[in-house]
Amino acid sequence: MKKVAVPHGLKAVGVVGAGRMGTPIIGHLARKGFATRACDLNAARANAVRKLGAQWAASPESLAAESDAILICVGFDREVKELLAKGGPLRKAKPGTIVAILSTIHPKTVQKLAEECKGAGLHVVDSTVCRGGEAADSGTLLSFVGGGAEVVARLTPVLRAYSSDVVHTGGVGTAQVAKAANNLILWACSCGRAWSPITKRSLLRGTTARTSRRCAARSSSRAARTAPSKNGAARRWPGRKTTWRSSPRWRPRRESRCRKPA
Repeated sequence: MKKVAVPHGLKAVGVVGAGRMGTPIIGHLARKGFATRACDLNAARANAVRKLGAQWAASPESLAAESDAILICVGFDREVKELLAKGGPLRKAKPGTIVAILSTIHPKTVQKLAEECKGAGLHVVDSTVCRGGEAADSGTLLSFVGGGAEVVARLTPVLRAYSSDVVHTGGVGTAQVAKAANNLILWACSCGRAWSPITKRSLLRGTTARTSRRCAARSSSRAARTAPSKNGAARRWPGRKTTWRSSPRWRPRRESRCRKPA
């Protein structure tokens, strides 16, 4: 298979998905001088996108044809697969285009899609984001990116438009793993239950669950080096509901089983 060169100096960036995270990312890209196009299943978001200085694409196909790099900000594996499937809309992108999956999906899904898209000359990487909506608004997201070194190097200026920290985690799919680990650590520091080894050890050393959570928030925020963390996602984490946590089948262990600090 003929190797497709990665384009130098990515100028045109397309964003698929103009939701809570996608919309501020679109604005940052436009302000940083990228020729930004966006599309979303909800056409009512077109005006908001235009107000940010970006162009509204009539379809993912037209967006793909005009982009040097494409960021996917949709919700689930199924949607990402549909976009990149054989005959899918993003397969219309020109050879050499970098497709970055910002969605949190299964690592194996990313790896499979990356392999399948090689035949079309597309460079698929995963680039998950952390720190939540407030960081997206301020352009201080943490971006994990998994892919080949050359591709990641070309994509990094795009990621820097909305991220204060960009970490190359390794090969394709590793950014999904890094995001999962990040979330698990936040859960461990938030719940304060005996089933959480990290929190349990903190409690045994005299650290409260609240303090552990604050430390996790600061450690994952670049601003913590000079100012208090603004990691809203970590700060609000304990109050969030999830399917498994809300289920009557889920039961934490009794806290009495956890040894008390000496």
